[in-house]
Amino acid sequence: MSCAGESVRCDRPPENRVPGTRRDRPFFMRPPTGAGKLTANTVTTKDGTVLYYKDWGSGPVVVFSHGYPLSSDAWENQMLFLMQHGYRVIAHDRRGFGRSSQPSAGYDFDTFADDLATLLDALAIEQATLVGHSMGGGEVARYVGRHGEQRVTKVALVAAVTPFLLKTADNPNGAPKEFFDGFRAAVTSDRSQWNKDVSLPYYNYNRPGAKVSEGVREDYWRQGMNTGMLAAYHAIGAFSETDFRADLKKISVPTLIVHGNDDQIVPIEISGQVAAKLVKNARLLVYEGGSHGLLLTHKEQLNADLLAFLKS
Repeated sequence: MSCAGESVRCDRPPENRVPGTRRDRPFFMRPPTGAGKLTANTVTTKDGTVLYYKDWGSGPVVVFSHGYPLSSDAWENQMLFLMQHGYRVIAHDRRGFGRSSQPSAGYDFDTFADDLATLLDALAIEQATLVGHSMGGGEVARYVGRHGEQRVTKVALVAAVTPFLLKTADNPNGAPKEFFDGFRAAVTSDRSQWNKDVSLPYYNYNRPGAKVSEGVREDYWRQGMNTGMLAAYHAIGAFSETDFRADLKKISVPTLIVHGNDDQIVPIEISGQVAAKLVKNARLLVYEGGSHGLLLTHKEQLNADLLAFLKS
């Protein structure tokens, strides 16, 4: 076609090429479209967000939801261990985290739970055990609260933010909003340094006699910095201000709650101990001296406990 041709108008772009929209991008820059569109390692949500996921092995299904500010990489030790013991293991990077898209909206637990539902539906998952760490525990709880237990046979909450972290009139033991405001200020001031600093209490490396792994700290920083700024900022409000009490009461399947009694990030007194009283069929395991980063600091113990729970 040329502008000389009578059938071509040159005072506007050709149809299907609208400036400022995805159609104006070269085809290789456009994300997959269509809710539930699945590739070998991505799934597309209804708002066009592309979620990265891992799907390893075969056998009974275990689905992992990661914590803040990390990615599915945080679960690699548990995934490898369970895959080697005959399980199919699946984990995704939450929207805005890791290798997933960084949309401008959707950093709330209703959307996180719907994103997880999109993945499970696209993979046609049945009879899965859902395992959530930190804010991932909230994601699992909200998934059950919104989507039920049709695809779920068991739940495990590891150092989870459930049931409710914020101090309110009916939750007097929670942390004040000013505490989480400090997190947001750190994200906007010097997120890179904050990610380095937080890794110390996250793994209890600031405790006397702690054996510090600089490699673990650097990997925490790597995962944290791969998370987008919007997710890093808005997810703080989401995990601190979302009330999961009603969601926990809807969980009826066998549930394992694992928490360290020296968790400096999500203290057991306002989380694991309370959650165990709200879930109908829950068992609480308390790790003596356990940190928030149990996935690494207590990986052998956690791996064994998860395997025993799956076999029970």
